[in-house]
Amino acid sequence: MSAVLEAIMLVCFGLSWPINAMKAWKAGTAAGTSWMFLALITLGYVAGIAAKFVGGTINWVLAVYFINLAALLANWFVFARNRMRDAKLAA
Repeated sequence: MSAVLEAIMLVCFGLSWPINAMKAWKAGTAAGTSWMFLALITLGYVAGIAAKFVGGTINWVLAVYFINLAALLANWFVFARNRMRDAKLAA
């Protein structure tokens, strides 16, 4: 049951990443996006994945961690794209 609850938490939290990436893409600017926030969230996912391996609780929930991490990676790419756009506009 704990794996199901953990997966529900990850799915609920993880749904925000594709939505955030789409909104940031449409906005076309990195204003309002914090690289430190993205870094902390990334660290959290990496720590969660490491905990699965260290604790020996490797199960299907690990796949949800990786899906969320992939969605977060998309946010990093959009952030980098928007930063470059902002720099071009400023120049």
